[in-house]
Amino acid sequence: MHDPTLHASRRRFIAVCAGVGVVSTCFAGALMAFAATSPEGVVTPDMIDQAATLAGVEVAPEQKEVMLAQLNTQRGAFTAIRKLPLGNAVPPAFYFDPLLPEAPRPEEEATPSRTVRSLGAAPHVADPEVPSDLEALAFRTARELGELVRRQKVTSVALTDLYLARLERFDPTLHFVVHLTADRARAQAREADADISSGRIRGPLHGLPWGAKDLLAVAGYPTTWGAHGFEDQTFAEDAEVVKRLDQAGAVLVAKLSLGALAMDDVWYGGRTRNPWNPRLGSSGSSAGSAAATAAGCVAFSIGSETLGSISSPSTRCGATGFRPTFGLVPRTGAMALAWTMDKLGPICRSVEDCALVMQAIYGPDGRDRAVRAARFEWDPGRPLGDLRIGYLAEDFEPAPASQEDPPPEGLNADERKIWDDKKGERADARARREYDKGIHRLAFEKLRELNFAVTPVVLPDLPYDAMALLLNAEAAAAFDELTRTGRDRLLTGQGPEDWPNLFRVARFYPAVEYIQANRARSLAMGQMGVLFENIDVLVAANSSGPQLTATNLTGYPAVILPDGLRGPDAPPAPANDRGDDDNIGGPGTPTSLTFIGRPYEDATLLAFAHAFQGVYPGLVGHPPGFL
Repeated sequence: MHDPTLHASRRRFIAVCAGVGVVSTCFAGALMAFAATSPEGVVTPDMIDQAATLAGVEVAPEQKEVMLAQLNTQRGAFTAIRKLPLGNAVPPAFYFDPLLPEAPRPEEEATPSRTVRSLGAAPHVADPEVPSDLEALAFRTARELGELVRRQKVTSVALTDLYLARLERFDPTLHFVVHLTADRARAQAREADADISSGRIRGPLHGLPWGAKDLLAVAGYPTTWGAHGFEDQTFAEDAEVVKRLDQAGAVLVAKLSLGALAMDDVWYGGRTRNPWNPRLGSSGSSAGSAAATAAGCVAFSIGSETLGSISSPSTRCGATGFRPTFGLVPRTGAMALAWTMDKLGPICRSVEDCALVMQAIYGPDGRDRAVRAARFEWDPGRPLGDLRIGYLAEDFEPAPASQEDPPPEGLNADERKIWDDKKGERADARARREYDKGIHRLAFEKLRELNFAVTPVVLPDLPYDAMALLLNAEAAAAFDELTRTGRDRLLTGQGPEDWPNLFRVARFYPAVEYIQANRARSLAMGQMGVLFENIDVLVAANSSGPQLTATNLTGYPAVILPDGLRGPDAPPAPANDRGDDDNIGGPGTPTSLTFIGRPYEDATLLAFAHAFQGVYPGLVGHPPGFL
């Protein structure tokens, strides 16, 4: 769920904090931290002085006397709240709405429609014979597999056994399986075959094996959130998305890995690997979902995104991922990281597959209050000729040959030396970006050939990274008990950019600044709304960076789809994969485009991306070694 680029270095984090006034206004958090060490548990004048020094504010002697009584009362209020059973599943009494007050309301429906208006003929399934070696089906799309199962050319049981065997065979290489759900899966597959034989077809996903990111609760199996200390955690009720896929007849074969508590691709079982280059990580946090889908080990999967966790691994692994509009898919039964940013969505082998999964999982459940009763009507045949396409020009145009990243402001001598020492790394990263732009430009030209109106645009110039600190504050609240009890020491990562440290740092993020960042977020929503008055789809060539942060903060939907493979002349991958760059794969690895649409116009966005993928499939072949 978390974008690793937001935590590229501790220095950057501190610089961002300074940019929003956290360093100069963290008085409340600093004061409560000092008070926590007091045997009496009360705030004293000396503590006010220490906290004021740390926070960089001045408090006059007469002001301290006035403050003391209220500060101690406030500390008592904190203690009272902490005594309440606020588990991860308890949301705050507010929710985010990606629609501005003046924006048109989406068309609503009382009951979600699970029917697909138009499919047409699926590729490959017209052949009367199924290959004698079912391994040849492993990389077929969910659409194609669904047709084969519906026509009883292959059974759900056979597909389930195929994918369970592949998950077991390739897990030692990719480290993407947390738990196989073999007993549940085989029972579901037998039921699917019996239903289909009797003519009871539940839809295009009926009988198809899929994998769940292991932050989705599944009764009878651990839901580990990828983190030490949670290995044996269980829930009595399935997540709502799991229930809906059960109703669609899909077959759950595995709980798939995620970076610990939805951070990157390192979990308690190791690091999930990229099937195109297993020396590298798959990126995260929907690490296992993307790797398993790309390696032909499930028909499709479900991931989640807060700030890059569908986008990043889909890019690395060459999958097609869809991040829906915030508030289109219920998150009930999923681990909460940031209540105003978390989203669940599909990771598949085609845009059409993403749409078919969305048709099964969208719509309110009466429990996740952020979800609207917005209509999602997948019709790949809808007219698209009048769509206006904007593109981020800097993602496609060559950079000046002499371009060098400017150093951050305020570096001391030691920090400046580190910056200078990494000049070579930055040059290598620029070379990789410029190489990838050549691939992206070829893909982009296809849009021109399709006669869409194409216009260069720029994102609103706002401090998106500063606003994204909201995520850390909400995550620290979601895992408050983990920090206060010291159980955070069980997590694998303990560095400056890992959750234990970020949760502690977030406790110094004042409530006032949290509100101010949300007000800034309202400005971002307004300015993004103005941008989309003149375009219907925004095309970006990077799955990370400002567009990722801006569109996650504002709740916009996005499709991430492969647009090519790096050739043998591509710059090599760096020796050390720190997880902070999606575009480092080296020769023979995929690149991607991102298509962004208006809130709740997800079906139109997917139809556009489907049309593009139909004429420009992007990838040729599948990851070597997994065929």
